[in-house]
Amino acid sequence: MKKSFALPNRKIIYFLLSLLLLLFSSLIALSVGSVQIPLSETWAVLGGKGEAASRNILLFLRLPRVIEAAVIGAGLAVVGAFLQGLLRNPLADPYVLGISSGAAFGATIAILLGWGLFGIGVSAFGAALLTIYTVYLIARSGSRLSVTSLLLAGIALSTFLSALIALLMLLHHEQMTKIFYWTMGSFNLVFWDKVLFSAPLILLGSILLYFFARDLNVIMTGEETAEHLGIDTERVKHWILLLASLITAAAVSTTGIIGFVGLIVPHIARLLVGPDNRGLIPFTALCGALFLIWTDLLARTILAPAEIPVGIITSALGGPFFVYLLIKAKKNTKGS
Repeated sequence: MKKSFALPNRKIIYFLLSLLLLLFSSLIALSVGSVQIPLSETWAVLGGKGEAASRNILLFLRLPRVIEAAVIGAGLAVVGAFLQGLLRNPLADPYVLGISSGAAFGATIAILLGWGLFGIGVSAFGAALLTIYTVYLIARSGSRLSVTSLLLAGIALSTFLSALIALLMLLHHEQMTKIFYWTMGSFNLVFWDKVLFSAPLILLGSILLYFFARDLNVIMTGEETAEHLGIDTERVKHWILLLASLITAAAVSTTGIIGFVGLIVPHIARLLVGPDNRGLIPFTALCGALFLIWTDLLARTILAPAEIPVGIITSALGGPFFVYLLIKAKKNTKGS
């Protein structure tokens, strides 16, 4: 009797391919730069060998940058996927909802006060948390949460906070260039100290968020259904918003505002592996890491030897994508 062998699940194939692509992309990002290093030399350095000059460039400049890009890309993408699921709206994103601007405002205050990296992180987290809960309270009417009001409140508060940041820049000329470049989002000044500060927070926050993936699946079918099944929807919402603020604040406090990662990546991942958050969230994290590694590589090579902030590239990609989603939502509304 012949044995039948089932082909691997399509989702498993996507996961394996994305892992391989992440490894390959990381090697490319380590090798390419103002000083080109052959892949063989890069591999030798990672194996504990290689020339001293190559080791200094790779281990102290490029490796922390690539790791930080992967971790922040994964974290912001996961936050975007959770916010889109929680609010049942494809336009939800930490940047659009004002979380990023809130974290940026808190970090700007800390920078002007001369606080260290930890102080900047705490200030960014507090401001991000206060911002998202302000947006949440504005949009909520009784037990109902208007998605349209949430988006409008997020955009309005984000614009207001951006204006305050601009005002602070004008009042502190000596810090203007530093704050301006930081608000554009960049990995240019990322070293091991920032990686060791932000990466554990982002990874821990993302892992804790994943524990709510099953609850989020149920909530997406309707809050009444979720409550009948014993899920405390308000508690889940609070935890998701808290962890989303933590991840966003950790990212913003080290690299500045990098917008639209949480908007673009979850949509691409959802098309490939479907809407089940138990599989979508880890795949979204992989896609987010890939996305930001490549956009950062583009940011430091497109105008080499000059470097442009990676936030400019993500915004250039995210702006048209946001408009596309708006048009798509409008067509769906007309069709129904």
